[in-house]
Amino acid sequence: MESSGASSFLRIRKLENFLNAGSIETLRVSSKASVKEEVEYRPRTDGYVDGDGWFSELISWIRIATCFLSMMVTTFIWALIMVVLIPWPYERTRQGNIYGHVTGRLLMWILGNPIKFEGLEYADEKAVYICNHASPIDIFLIMWLTPTGTVGIAKKEIIWYPLFGQLYVLANHLRIDRSNPSAAIESMREAAHAVVKNNLSLIIFPEGTRSKNGRLLPFKKGFVHLALQSRRPVVPIVLTGTHLAWRKGSLHVRPAPLTVKFLPPIRTDEWTADHINEYVEMVHGIYVKHLPESQRPRASNAAAGNNSVS
Repeated sequence: MESSGASSFLRIRKLENFLNAGSIETLRVSSKASVKEEVEYRPRTDGYVDGDGWFSELISWIRIATCFLSMMVTTFIWALIMVVLIPWPYERTRQGNIYGHVTGRLLMWILGNPIKFEGLEYADEKAVYICNHASPIDIFLIMWLTPTGTVGIAKKEIIWYPLFGQLYVLANHLRIDRSNPSAAIESMREAAHAVVKNNLSLIIFPEGTRSKNGRLLPFKKGFVHLALQSRRPVVPIVLTGTHLAWRKGSLHVRPAPLTVKFLPPIRTDEWTADHINEYVEMVHGIYVKHLPESQRPRASNAAAGNNSVS
C-alpha cells in the first residue's frame, strides 16, 4: 500500500481502461422532447463555471484523501468477508455488489456533487447495463447504482491492482483475455454463459475506454456479442457532467452537477449476428440523442468506425 493518497487514487482512473464494451435498439423520442432535454442539461454542464482558487483546490485534496482512506477501509472489510465466503461464489458476487453500493455511495457523498436521477425504475432489471465513460467518477456511480447480482468485465490483468484487483476477483467478477480477437470472442461466450447460468446482470463501458474530453466515443461490439449470447435486454445509463467534475489529468474534483439517467430496456430477443453493426449504431444514436451538445461526438468521430471485438 502506498503512503501517498493521490498516487494511489490515480490507480482508480486506470480502471477505465479495463472496463469494456456494451448494446441497443431504437427509442422513439420526439424532437420536441430532445430539445427540451438538451436545454435542461446545458445549464448543468455546458454552462458550469468553477473556481480554481487555492481554497477550492485545498477542499478538493481533502475530499480525495478522505475518499482514499474510506475506500481502503471498506475494501479491507469486504476482503475479509470474501475470504470467508470462498466456497460460495454467488454470495461473493452479492457481497461485491453490496461493497460497491456502500463504497460508491460513500465516495459520492464525500465528493459532494449534486446528482439528478432519472429512470431509476429501470435499474433493477436482469440486463446488460451499458454506460458512457468520461471520468473516474463514473466508476463510483456504477458501483453504487448497479443492482445486486451484477458482474463487471475487465482485462485479466486487473488482478495485479493492489486491493481493488484482488477484491474484484474474489467478488467473482469476470475477466477476459483481449490479447487477440479470437480469445476475446471466446471469453465473451464464456462470460455470457456464466451470466445466464447464474442469473446475473452485466455492466460494461461500450466505448472501451474513457473519453478524454467528455465527448462520446465510437462503441465497440463486445456488448452486442454479450447480448446475443445471453439474450439479456440492454439498459443504457447516460451520465452527464462527470467529465467536468473530474477532468483528465487533474486531481481537482469540482462540484459540477451530475445527471444519471437510466433509459428503458432494449429487448434483444430477435437480434441476429448478421446485424451487429446496425445494433451498435442504433445504441450509439440513442446516446447521442440523450447527451448535451458538449458531450456529443464531433462529426469526424461520429463517422469513424470501430471494429474491435471488445
